[in-house]
Amino acid sequence: MNIRKYKIVYQTFNFFKRSQLKYNIPQYKKYGLKKKYFSSISSDDFRNLESPLNVYDSKDSDVKMPTNEDFNSLESNTKTSLLSWSKNGYSILCNFFSEQEMDLCNEEIRNLIEKKKVKFRNANKIMFAFHHSDIIRSIGLNEKLLKILNVIMGKKVELFQSINFLEGSQQRTHSDSIHMTTFPFGNIIAVWIALEDITAESGPLHYYPGSHKLPYTMNRDYNNLGTRYKLGAKNYTDYEDCIGGIITENKLKKEVFIAKKGDILIWHANLLHGGEKVLDENSTRKSMVLHFYSEDSICFHEITQRPTLKPKLTKPKLH
Repeated sequence: MNIRKYKIVYQTFNFFKRSQLKYNIPQYKKYGLKKKYFSSISSDDFRNLESPLNVYDSKDSDVKMPTNEDFNSLESNTKTSLLSWSKNGYSILCNFFSEQEMDLCNEEIRNLIEKKKVKFRNANKIMFAFHHSDIIRSIGLNEKLLKILNVIMGKKVELFQSINFLEGSQQRTHSDSIHMTTFPFGNIIAVWIALEDITAESGPLHYYPGSHKLPYTMNRDYNNLGTRYKLGAKNYTDYEDCIGGIITENKLKKEVFIAKKGDILIWHANLLHGGEKVLDENSTRKSMVLHFYSEDSICFHEITQRPTLKPKLTKPKLH
């Protein structure tokens, strides 16, 4: 018997994590949800509520962004890339981080692995390394980056997660919002960072421009709701198959990001993306993904129907 399919298991664990979950309490009250901080939660709890749109989901960034003072203080190449946010759901900023910063990050990951302070999940992911490293945390809390993300979201964001890869993920196409879900929808944003030059053979990132405008795919959409006491019985491959059908039905066109060291790609909460097949088994694809939540949203994980734990984030101490 897989006890992790039972909601009570997560609820019991969450009961002892009030300090990391209490941020949701005022938001539950705001939207009239009768939820305990430790209760299971999913998108179905919001079916009868209207989800307010973020500014550039409701208004054209090409028209609205130039009226923003913070936007106008950005570098010209950054502004040019951000203007198409509403249309494409992503922005590419070249040479955003220096080679020295990327080298320090790579060295730090190597040291964390050697000292066994981090471990791989699902064979190829290093999760939350920024909790163990001032260097990695400083990248996630980069002031220029945060300013750009705040402009895009129209509100303040906070760093939630880092994922490091040494090789291509080869992950099938998905939306981040099935993993890190918010209400209102769309209140998470991702930054993918090339820690080295990426080649077509090393399994680069792919994405589908404009796919962020499609409806969010949640548990109900692939028959994975479950019951009052138990999570849905579907596998993650069922979700991936569902996304594959959406891509075919909407005739979406894939683009591949052949990035240079220090380049970043920022994407919308609902942009469909994944990893290309690794063609050269001896290649690496050193990269890092950072996920940021907005400060004023309910945060949870749709598949496991758990509220998101938010440990206190300490500021980096770099000399």
